[in-house]
This record gives sequence, structure tokens and C-alpha cells, in this order.
Amino acid sequence: MNVIISPKALEYLDNVVFILFEKQYFSYLESSIRYVEDLIDDIKKTLPMRVRKPAPPYFDKYGQGMYYAVFKKSKRTSWYAFFRIYEKNGELIYQIRYIGNNHTIAQYL
Repeated sequence: MNVIISPKALEYLDNVVFILFEKQYFSYLESSIRYVEDLIDDIKKTLPMRVRKPAPPYFDKYGQGMYYAVFKKSKRTSWYAFFRIYEKNGELIYQIRYIGNNHTIAQYL
């Protein structure tokens, strides 16, 4: 199994680092960076073992046949990874096309 995060999703997460710091969710930029790195590590290590649900039609703009899985990071924040699954050379590939959190996408779930 292989988990791949699309360049657009990684770009979004790079922006999240600065948003979290600028909005003072973290006092230090390094803490914000570590939070996002931990999220990425969690997604890459555990996505294949997580419960997956079909993504609502709103998320079709990121690809057809999408699923999503939830990553709870605190009492107030859950992250959602939207992905496709396909097989290449006998290996399952989880391709993450979009990542968002409950503060920005809950109304679409």
C-alpha cells in the first residue's frame, strides 16, 4: 500500500502552517509546522486502516469515486482526507486529492 498526497493538497497544508501561526493557534511557527507534519505522518501511516466513507457529491470536483477518512486532532478539530484508491502493479495506491477540516467543510458532509 502506498499513500500519495497530491501537490495541491500539500500546497494547501503548507498554507495551513502559516494560517495557524498568523491566527495565533500556535505561538511559534515551529509548533505550527510540527502540527501539520504530524497530520501528514498520521495520514500516510494510518489511512489504509481507517474507516472510509463515500465522499458527498460536493467533492466530485476533486475527482470521481472519492472516499474520505477522518483524522481527529483535538476536541474541536477533525481533518478529512479525500482520496481515490486504485491498483498499480498489484499495489493499492491511496491518492489524496483534497484535505480540509471541520471548520471549513463540515457543511458539505
